[in-house]
Amino acid sequence: MTDRRQRGPRRGQGELEALVLSALREADGPASAGWVQERLGGDLAYTTVITILTRLLAKGAVTRERAGRSFLWTPASDQAGLAAHKMRKVLDGQSDREAVLASFVTSLEPDDERLLRELLGQAGGEGED
Repeated sequence: MTDRRQRGPRRGQGELEALVLSALREADGPASAGWVQERLGGDLAYTTVITILTRLLAKGAVTRERAGRSFLWTPASDQAGLAAHKMRKVLDGQSDREAVLASFVTSLEPDDERLLRELLGQAGGEGED
């Protein structure tokens, strides 16, 4: 039996997902789970890497293609895209979207609120002649 005290500190799911996505973005093309495991220093079990990749696939953050008996993985989203997906999922789970959005906007720092207004203005101008 292994001594848990010899392992590094336990990382959260979001942190592991970010590490795996970062490794995939460094690849020259589609990468195997084994390549990702090696790229991360080998401190994660292969099965853990597969679990994280499968969760990212369910979230739409990666795609996969069959390569023999395994898969090759490609990032479909960057960190910003993954964070936006999480925010959208939280919003979609609420019954009072207006209240959630209003609370979110009023909690922003002034610079972030200004940036959000600029982005909304740009998005509102799309498709106009």
